[in-house]
Amino acid sequence: MPTRIIQIALVDDHRLFRSGLVSLINSFIGYEVIFEAANGDELSRKISPKFKPDIILLDINMPVMDGIETAQWLHNNYPDICIIVLSMFEDADKVLTMVKLGVKGYLLKDAEPHEFEQALKKVVQGELYYPEFVTRHMINSINRNSEQVKLNNRELEFLKLAGTELTYKEIADQMCISARTVDGYRDQLFEKLQIKSRVGLVLYAIKNNLVQL
Repeated sequence: MPTRIIQIALVDDHRLFRSGLVSLINSFIGYEVIFEAANGDELSRKISPKFKPDIILLDINMPVMDGIETAQWLHNNYPDICIIVLSMFEDADKVLTMVKLGVKGYLLKDAEPHEFEQALKKVVQGELYYPEFVTRHMINSINRNSEQVKLNNRELEFLKLAGTELTYKEIADQMCISARTVDGYRDQLFEKLQIKSRVGLVLYAIKNNLVQL
């Protein structure tokens, strides 16, 4: 249960859909719609640092400024606002694009009201709400990226050593290279594999049978 009134904005070009959604949200305790917009351009003219919602419910397919452009604009200008996508699209490219832009939830427009309320509660609590089809697209994308990445022999050698208890300095000594070069291999792998930590490198190495537990 929210401890204060959670303010919501709707961004969708279908007036009738927005009207129905306002009625649904008003039936939930602890939420209110503070404004509506037909597209991202209208949203950008209504929102301000002193007048902004906690959550934006965002459609993808809209005229003038669509959902992807709007999510990018919000990511750059109001990164603290939580976005929940409400769309007819289950398309993998669109889903993954929105996930990469940091949306906190994703629902199809034919979702049940209780699913919608659950998504709101999860996002208010600082969690994500991704249904099964979003998770499936994300896993498939990770698997495709893993298959496409080609590593050279020195990168593979570093990756195997990263899966041991050796420090980066000790890895440099074992590979007969400088610590700076080891940092270079690490950063290259971070970029190639879209990984941000040594733990991620180790997990990748285990998954691809480069190191044994």
